Amino acid sequence: MSQEAIKNALATVKYPGFSRDIVSFGLVRSIDFNDGKAVIGISVTSNDHSVAAQIRDDIEATLTELPEVSSTEINVSINPAKKAEAPGTQATPTGIPGVKHVIAVASGKGGVGKSTFSSNLACAISNLIASEGKRVGLLDCDIYGPSIPLMMGVGGRPEIEDESIIPIESHGIKIMSMGFLVDDDTPVVWRGPMIQKTISQFINNVKWGDLEIIVVDLPPGTGDAQLSLVQTIPLRGAIIVTTPQLAATQVAKRGARMLEKTNVPILGVAENMSYLESPDGSKSYIFGEGGGQQTATDLGVELLGQIPLDPSIREAGDKGTPITVANPESASAVAFEAIARTVVGLL
Repeated sequence: MSQEAIKNALATVKYPGFSRDIVSFGLVRSIDFNDGKAVIGISVTSNDHSVAAQIRDDIEATLTELPEVSSTEINVSINPAKKAEAPGTQATPTGIPGVKHVIAVASGKGGVGKSTFSSNLACAISNLIASEGKRVGLLDCDIYGPSIPLMMGVGGRPEIEDESIIPIESHGIKIMSMGFLVDDDTPVVWRGPMIQKTISQFINNVKWGDLEIIVVDLPPGTGDAQLSLVQTIPLRGAIIVTTPQLAATQVAKRGARMLEKTNVPILGVAENMSYLESPDGSKSYIFGEGGGQQTATDLGVELLGQIPLDPSIREAGDKGTPITVANPESASAVAFEAIARTVVGLL
């Protein structure tokens, strides 16, 4: 039996509590096979010895199911982890020079308006702190479906200076997105390692300059891409965006739990598309009511605010001028501003 075949089998063994496997985490150090005996060397970075025991048991169970394997020897070395260290990594992500805070906007589920929320939040924060000479950045990490360039009204290719990328600016915000690097109709077909490398470049090879806050728009889901992102980016905290219905809140909580497992604190929950307000002031709860508050309660965090289901938000985003810039006096913009004030206060 080849080492590659054994490695493929080991790739089905998940790190306890994660969706990522031990091979992609880099835990497998050696593989030998001779006369039906598989000898595996594993290196685990953790302070919890039960994690190493679980991995050992899972490897043994997986390999003994292979007809070619008659016996196994699993050698596990345990390396103590630093307090904030994620499994399979050797160091905690370092900060971005000149950047004080990096916060993520996450959802777990697609279609809840996370990118719309991210762009408006960045602009709302900028409106609050610009008078103090402080600036904001916006990093679009939705590699497969970048929409921040559209919503912020920017395009083209960023310039290169001293082998570093210069972020494109719009509405006073410094922006970086995969959308600047590919054509509008070109799909990005990448596996996890390529995504991690690209995000690392966005962090380490972009001249962000002096920024008070960078808002990171994370892609939906809780898989390898998301895990790689939160391990690469030194996050101060995360905001969970959900719509009120159960289908969204259940997935939002899974996304929050993934972030907690990687030592990213949850700053709070924002409920998007909360209600449709009629001209007479009455509210219709199209997607249900109370989902955001229940999500916040279940996670033990604050409900940061509720954003109405407002066609003008979509129209402003399609035109490349977020509602917080296009119409800062509108009810929707005021809702974003209230959330921005709370977030700035938490930081």
